[in-house]
Amino acid sequence: QVQLAESGGGLVQAGGSLGLSCAISRITFATNAMGWFRQAPGKEREFVAAVKWVGGYTHYADSVKGRFTISRDSAKNTFYLQMSSLKVEDTAIYYCATGDIQWGYTSEVKNVNAYSNWGQGTQVTVSS
Repeated sequence: QVQLAESGGGLVQAGGSLGLSCAISRITFATNAMGWFRQAPGKEREFVAAVKWVGGYTHYADSVKGRFTISRDSAKNTFYLQMSSLKVEDTAIYYCATGDIQWGYTSEVKNVNAYSNWGQGTQVTVSS
């Protein structure tokens, strides 16, 4: 079973930056994509960004494009989310996830149900 361990998160003022990381216990043939999702109180979990393990191709939600950067370090089995120009509306619990994703289908890359392994979540709070 693949286990994900998140770190980072915390409290930051609007306009600031914060980084998250997600360590993967092992990479399997069924782990070809890594994603970040977030869930604000009273809202559904939503896609933030994803990276393809081989090749490093990326997808972003429109709401974070140009402000967030997803990356991965294959030597460390870890992927990251660097967040800048943070807004109050970015406040949420952030989850990392991995799955066997059909990368050519954007709808699947962004689909929370397409990911099979999840981290425990980490709180990101952006104050005004």
